[in-house]
Amino acid sequence: MMVTAAASPGSTFDFCSRYFAPRFGINEDPVTGSAHCALAHYWNLKMNKCDFLAYQASSRGGTVKVHLDKEKQRVLLRGKAITVMEGCVLV
Repeated sequence: MMVTAAASPGSTFDFCSRYFAPRFGINEDPVTGSAHCALAHYWNLKMNKCDFLAYQASSRGGTVKVHLDKEKQRVLLRGKAITVMEGCVLV
């Protein structure tokens, strides 16, 4: 479940969010890239813009720069990340 709201007036952020998935063993995800991909389209319709600064308000929290590229129908995300796993997939 995603919860989102416009940021307070005067804030540097455009919107904030939280993400919960207890059914899948995720009580709260600290910063969710896939959620921000979906939120880009939602907030584009509400704010009529394509570039956002978002904040996911979890206990760890994080800032995500979001760009909705309507022409290529994709969302680009930027922010700080920590690698927690690396691997290869053989097909």
